[in-house]
Amino acid sequence: MPPLRRIAPEDLHRRRWELLALTSIGAFMSPLDSAIVAVALPVMGPALHLTFATSMWVQAAYLLAMAVLLIPMGRLADHHGRVRFYLLGIAVFTVGSLLAALSMNAAWLIGSRVVQGAGAALLSATSAAIVTAVFPAEERGRALGINVMAIYLGLSIGPPLGGFLAGAFGWRWIFLVNLPVGAISLMWGWLLLPRGAPEKIRAPRPDVLGSVLLGVFLICLLVPLTFGAEWGWMAPRSVTMLAVSALALAAFVVTELRVPAPVLDLDLLRHNRLFAAANLAALLNYTALAAIGILTAIFLELVQGRSPGVTGWLMLSQPALMALLSPWSGRLSDRVGSRVLTTAGMFVIALGMAVLATMGQEAGIVHIAGGLAVVGLGMAAFSAPNSSAVMGSVRRDQLSLASAFLGTMRVTGMALSFAVLGGVAASQLGRLGGRLLFAPGTAGVAARAAEGYALGYRYAMLVGVALALVGAAVCLTRGPHARS
Repeated sequence: MPPLRRIAPEDLHRRRWELLALTSIGAFMSPLDSAIVAVALPVMGPALHLTFATSMWVQAAYLLAMAVLLIPMGRLADHHGRVRFYLLGIAVFTVGSLLAALSMNAAWLIGSRVVQGAGAALLSATSAAIVTAVFPAEERGRALGINVMAIYLGLSIGPPLGGFLAGAFGWRWIFLVNLPVGAISLMWGWLLLPRGAPEKIRAPRPDVLGSVLLGVFLICLLVPLTFGAEWGWMAPRSVTMLAVSALALAAFVVTELRVPAPVLDLDLLRHNRLFAAANLAALLNYTALAAIGILTAIFLELVQGRSPGVTGWLMLSQPALMALLSPWSGRLSDRVGSRVLTTAGMFVIALGMAVLATMGQEAGIVHIAGGLAVVGLGMAAFSAPNSSAVMGSVRRDQLSLASAFLGTMRVTGMALSFAVLGGVAASQLGRLGGRLLFAPGTAGVAARAAEGYALGYRYAMLVGVALALVGAAVCLTRGPHARS
């Protein structure tokens, strides 16, 4: 891209609300797509011959691509211009959406989701960093709260929109809806923002080996976790990939301690208690609850027989509260810090998942929506204060790296959630039951498969309760509130 005029820091500060609006579009697009896909999967299943395992992989492939690319992209964005990488992310995400809409089989769809994940990695690595760079410390929590609100607006609009589009026009429209949003935001960004940002400095030599080792570690960890229930946990390929993952992690740590410009500065984890604790809490948070959406949508549509449209509206209760309350919790964290809010949020999440664990096959609307709403309340209390704490604990030249690391914790947690909670939910199905759930003619789903999934769903929610309680304990160990 040819460089545009440079904008002085005071000009960027003056236009900070425009920057927040633009970056919030990127924050909106990724969760919108994820929520839409979760609701539409039961409709896509018969058309693309998906099994339960491949339906999990449709989501996990997107998250895996993000997890592998986030930290390397964040490191590069700090040195080559965050806005340049942000605009590239919008373009890649939009192309991936078009490819997904044209999918003819499961493999094509999964590959398209990888492209979407690459674009989402660029957006996630830069969005919060751009906001943090242009807002003063006393406004940081509020601004990041609005940015987080955009994420939850995407999650809120996704379920009903996905149910409507899949039911009225067909599942391909859940991806086509991203095209006008991407085109408009890319044009706006092209006209509004500099692609040669003032924080750009001379870039060190890229840490290619560290990036490769990090990617190998994440791939070899998340793939067997996703397919372990189908392959068998002691199957040769599961054991081999997990062993390679452990070796890659060890080699990555050794490499990062020796190279002059590591892709990840391990001192952030070793000597910055707030940064380390807040990121670990984010990992546990998303591992506990990220799979709630897709697992509950399957429960409502294939166990209880509800339509995609009704499912979408029921699923709205969780992200709606998250969107409504996140700016408030972010602003409150500017005054009281993150420790109390994030700890309380994790406890409330555990309570909400306990409510969902008590659902039976005949559970009513109030029970379902109430449990999801309690989870949303806890997430609203946790997310913006935790993000503000992470972004405020690092130097200015590490903002994209910090944003990318936090994004990696989120995405890895989400992928782990689909793997672990999805595996637990499928544990009572058996091989045949997993195929029956997405068999053509879902109105005739075998009663045994539905009962097995309902029991597995309960176990999965209880695992989420345990993870959220551990996350609450981690939140209590963080250091003081940062205003750097």
